Amino acid sequence: MKRLTLSILMTLVFALCANAQGLHFGYFSYDTVLKAMPEYALMQKQLADLRAQYEAEATRAEEDFNTKYEQFLDGQRDFPQTILQKRQTELQELMEKNIAFKAESRRLLAAAEQEAMAPLHQKLQTAVQQIGMERGYAFVLNTDQNACPFINPDMGEDITTAVLDLLK
Repeated sequence: MKRLTLSILMTLVFALCANAQGLHFGYFSYDTVLKAMPEYALMQKQLADLRAQYEAEATRAEEDFNTKYEQFLDGQRDFPQTILQKRQTELQELMEKNIAFKAESRRLLAAAEQEAMAPLHQKLQTAVQQIGMERGYAFVLNTDQNACPFINPDMGEDITTAVLDLLK
């Protein structure tokens, strides 16, 4: 909450300074532009395919565990104590491996998403800088997540369309 308040306060200070000095600023929706980039849809498809592969493997491992657990339950009355303990240990290890795999797959998916998004973020950053320099803005604001609930259009310019056009 403090961070949001500070962000709004800094935005207002910048806006007042910009108006006082005759400077202008731009603003745009980062998420809107990012999701409209042609590369974004391709990247999302690739991540969905990777996610599906991890989910399929997790499902296979879970089914394998369930099969072995059912076999254990069916035979537990007939097993000698040493075999019973061995099977319990095997099931415990299998369950731990499945849990570890799920955690590792979440980590790997997050890393893959971050790696796939990096070039898009860089391309978007370059486009915003180019437009900012060409139009002589003092700064460019990201309006996502209600960070700027009000922007006076006389002091700033919405550059969402310009950024989208530059990226296409």
